[in-house]
Amino acid sequence: MPKKKLHVNLFEMNTVSHIVHGQWVHPTNNRHRFNDLSFWTEAAQLCEHGAFDAIFLADVVGAYDTFRDGPETALREGMQIPSNDPLLVIPAMAQVTKNLGFGATFSTTYEPPFAFARRMSTLDHLTKGRVGWNIVTSYLPNAARNFGLADQVPHDHRYEIADEYMDVLYKLWEGSWDDDAVIQDRENRVYTDPSKVRYIDHVGEHFRVKGPHLCEPSRQRTPVLFQATGSPAGMEFAGRHAEVVFTGGATPADVRKNIANMRAKTAEHGRDPSSIKFIVQGGVIVGRSDLEAAEKLETYRRLLSLEGRLVHASFGIDLPSYSRDELIGNIIARKDKGWDKIPPRFHPNQTVGEALDALSGFDEGRFFVVGTPSVVADEIERWLDEDGIDGINLRQFHSFDTARDFIELVVPELRRRGRYRESYQDGETLRERLTGQARLPAEHFAARYRDPANLRVPAAPLRFAPPLSVAAAE
Repeated sequence: MPKKKLHVNLFEMNTVSHIVHGQWVHPTNNRHRFNDLSFWTEAAQLCEHGAFDAIFLADVVGAYDTFRDGPETALREGMQIPSNDPLLVIPAMAQVTKNLGFGATFSTTYEPPFAFARRMSTLDHLTKGRVGWNIVTSYLPNAARNFGLADQVPHDHRYEIADEYMDVLYKLWEGSWDDDAVIQDRENRVYTDPSKVRYIDHVGEHFRVKGPHLCEPSRQRTPVLFQATGSPAGMEFAGRHAEVVFTGGATPADVRKNIANMRAKTAEHGRDPSSIKFIVQGGVIVGRSDLEAAEKLETYRRLLSLEGRLVHASFGIDLPSYSRDELIGNIIARKDKGWDKIPPRFHPNQTVGEALDALSGFDEGRFFVVGTPSVVADEIERWLDEDGIDGINLRQFHSFDTARDFIELVVPELRRRGRYRESYQDGETLRERLTGQARLPAEHFAARYRDPANLRVPAAPLRFAPPLSVAAAE
């Protein structure tokens, strides 16, 4: 039986500091160049040289302003602010590459689906089918206020909105135009056969969209559908829609359980449970020797920003303002501001100093490895075989050294073991690379709209239990 090969995306964001808090200050890091188009074209060319699946772009549409009740710390730290639109750098990267894919994050909560459908179809055309979409519902309170709301839409209700959002998109992408609608008949001066394009006439609880879709069919029609989830509502949604799920877990057993639960949910929605792919966030620090790898780790540890981490976690209490000797239990007993937001992993007998030391550690959990290429490859093989994952979003500690090290040191070792592609298949779409399918399969929820008669048949919406107290970043 052939060995499972690793899928790799470079985990990116159009910002100075994504998820490696404080590393932008490294003297040779290129993060400050994120406003320059050359930063993105260089990154794309490097990733294509390494035969990565894609560059995966995270995004938020609000500032992290929970910690210390404002955005000041986030601004000082460059913690995902300033940040730019992820979709706008994709055409430039596509222009300088031939095979590399691109995944972009976009929220279903605040912008209407019709305009987004056009934007993604345009990208699918420009990239010749190399784009995917990370579906999120937005979790930052500031994002809601940026779009005219007093507060966040409740978690599970965001997924109900998202489900109808997807319904609209599928009607536009899969049903509004027939595959052969564009005929380009110069002799009779007919570009598109009007009988093969139709209104979608969607009237739902949250959206009214007439159509037709403004774009002719692109190669993938619907972009590859990514989703990160952990809540019951998110898993229900992913069971209906997602093709690639970002997952995790503290132990191999945890990861396997999460994967099994997601596959079961996929089967409940009439889909092939083996068709879904699972990606984790992978931290890889590799050196030509143990000493070189250890020195890189020590540098990154020294530059790590505790305050950046607290901002990103939307910490509700300002622990650094307390004496390191203060007991967590005393803060709780006094009911100081934010006492109820102290994570349960910090027990009352712990000091503030001990809690802060735990937060500022560099333990990245199960999917983190430091060492020589053989050590890293051994660990990646365990992730593939013991945990059952399919790939990683490669976390960047340094741009572009993290990707370059992986490409120069890890990829050759994985190739020797039959764990990494030797080359791209020229002309394949991102979906073909990830799933082997040219289009969404027939059992997928979206496929019903390939029959025009189904456009006006209301789909049964996903419904969830009353809102749960789940602090899920989805």
